[in-house]
Amino acid sequence: MSDQFEASETSAAPEGDSEDYALSRKAVAAILYAVEIEDQAALTELMEPLHPADIADLLEQISEFDRTRLIRLYDREFDGEILSELDESIREEVIAILTPQVLSDAVREMDSDDVVDLIEDLEGEQQETILEALGDADRVAVEQALTYPEYSAGRLMQREVVMAPEHWNVGQAIDHLRATSEEDLPDQFYHIVMVDPRLHPVGNITLGKLMRSKRETLLKDILEETFEIIPATRDEGDVAYAFNQYHLISAPVVDEEGRLIGVITIDDAMAVLDEEHEEDILRLAGVGEGSLSDRVSETTKQRLPWLAVNLLTAIAASMVISQFEAAIAQIVALAVLMPIVASMGGNAGTQSLTVAVRAIATRDLTGSNVWRVIRRECLVGLINGLIFALVMGLVGLVWFGSSALGYVIAAAMVINMVVAGLAGTGIPIVLERIGIDPALASGAFVTTVTDVVGFFAFLGLAAVVLL
Repeated sequence: MSDQFEASETSAAPEGDSEDYALSRKAVAAILYAVEIEDQAALTELMEPLHPADIADLLEQISEFDRTRLIRLYDREFDGEILSELDESIREEVIAILTPQVLSDAVREMDSDDVVDLIEDLEGEQQETILEALGDADRVAVEQALTYPEYSAGRLMQREVVMAPEHWNVGQAIDHLRATSEEDLPDQFYHIVMVDPRLHPVGNITLGKLMRSKRETLLKDILEETFEIIPATRDEGDVAYAFNQYHLISAPVVDEEGRLIGVITIDDAMAVLDEEHEEDILRLAGVGEGSLSDRVSETTKQRLPWLAVNLLTAIAASMVISQFEAAIAQIVALAVLMPIVASMGGNAGTQSLTVAVRAIATRDLTGSNVWRVIRRECLVGLINGLIFALVMGLVGLVWFGSSALGYVIAAAMVINMVVAGLAGTGIPIVLERIGIDPALASGAFVTTVTDVVGFFAFLGLAAVVLL
């Protein structure tokens, strides 16, 4: 077989390269060439070494036409892990391309939490197709998970749990694990959950402690010190926070009676944390929750409302400028310098805003330290404002030969930088307190405040001092 089909071509870039853990261009080109010439054997050989996450990345990066041809040629080699790794924006499209048999085989390989994540955003017909591919027990488990609120622990958990009664010892637990068939154990698990006779979880035993303890050791003597129980209705964002805050590996999920019904593992919790961070970043930029696979029309609809909001804020700033039209007409230097004041305030406000939104998301910004943080950001704005005021005062003096103009822009710079620190911290806090996502709306408000205050301070002082 030719060199371009060697498995080595599908590996990530060489160690130390900036493309570590990413598919190389040669690998992608070789795969697409195999698809072009419809060489199924070559395609399978090229795809075999790839991790499901890499295959999902490949499907997201190529065009819809190439994606369809690749999936149909790859056929029965398509497994469930690839589906769980796919971005939601193209998952529905990929499922529609797969044959019923391939889809059924892929879904049967998945844990219950991955199946729930797969079908919760699909249309009814596709949901039913996937549910029919499951065994009776798995179907019931998935349908029960779907009864819980969206973005709750009940949706996030997997039903496959390894549990043991309180009176067992290490030997009994190990024998139980060895005697249990592979089909009845999760593909991956980190703890055995100890339960009381009413199936209430009372502790976790790590596999590491289990394997290094003597057989006669009671399980209750090797319980983990940190143990968190998660109600099924708990918001998944709170779950992710608990995992990150308390360094959890897995945690049992209970129903309203406190009975064990599932378990959440660290990979699912960290996926939620990653999604929330990504969502905050996208919302701060006003681009919604789109992806690179979205069509032009979808991306346009997501961005249009925020551009419209930005237009309104720009009009508000322009209305402030119009109030000082006479001053600008007499002193042209004002028109040259006023964007500098607004721009510096906007950048300072964005810095404070980013810090505040991140602190709110990680719950580091609380009622006990909110005023200290606001005071700090205002002082930072004041100090930076004084530094840049000195610079701009000299610019005004040297460039336009007017010390008075230098004083005006220096004073306006200080005022706007302090206000930027106050607005960048205060606005997201206020929005969060009244139940509005600070990442969603803060940017427009902060920009408006810094623009309006910057223009008003600079032009207002100029009108008083220079005219």
